[in-house]
Amino acid sequence: MPNLKVKTGKGTGRVAHITPQSAGWSYVGFDLYRLKPGETASGSTEGNEACLVFVTGNGITHANGNDLGVLGERMSPFEGKPWSVYVPQDGNWSVTAQTDLELAVCTAPGLGGGLPVRVIAPDELGQEVRGKGTNTRYVTNILPENEPADSLLVVEVITPGGHTSSYPPHKHDQDNMPAESYLEETYYHRLNPPQGFAFQRVYTDDRSLDEAMAIEDGDVVLVPKGYHPCAACHGYDLYYLNVMAGPKRTWKFHNAAEHEWLMKA
Repeated sequence: MPNLKVKTGKGTGRVAHITPQSAGWSYVGFDLYRLKPGETASGSTEGNEACLVFVTGNGITHANGNDLGVLGERMSPFEGKPWSVYVPQDGNWSVTAQTDLELAVCTAPGLGGGLPVRVIAPDELGQEVRGKGTNTRYVTNILPENEPADSLLVVEVITPGGHTSSYPPHKHDQDNMPAESYLEETYYHRLNPPQGFAFQRVYTDDRSLDEAMAIEDGDVVLVPKGYHPCAACHGYDLYYLNVMAGPKRTWKFHNAAEHEWLMKA
């Protein structure tokens, strides 16, 4: 199995490149670009669909021949909601940075849905608070299952320092509908302040997979199967961008039985 923690590169350009082949799975791809003003990132979706998420900064954006103007607004992922763009399969896109820009490109198989390019503005995004007490976190749904796409599910989460997230531990690695859906997942992590660290564990019931990782600013974690809780250390807020995809575009998860009591506590 590939290393579950992927360090993003230094400098500018494409600093992370995760494909189904490199991850050893079938659905999710994730690229991350860091650009200086005037630099351009571009790509073709081919048989995939894509969701471009402006993590920070802004840039002049084109997709499938459409001039979408300058997109992006926030200068920190901890401030406000993102701008995003949906690009269907057999499409193309480009973004030329006007400020320092961090652009996530989330991909999964297109299914011939014939969907149009669309800009997903911050004021269109639903937000929710999940959990209670030190399990409270703040969720922004970028591409939820009630919005059109073929395979992709995309969401941002902010977990305050000292809190847990993706907790109680849950998994979605069985195609066993309606109880559980099979979804591969990536986590792109940022920390505020950036010198902090957090923890994430990825493990299965039989412990054939059991990795606990110290997460630093800019790390990507692969979740091919199993439970995958996070913990943010005191004084350091944790942001992550989740990309999920599988054979069915729905998020049905199974809580770890031994921790199920926490849902009622």
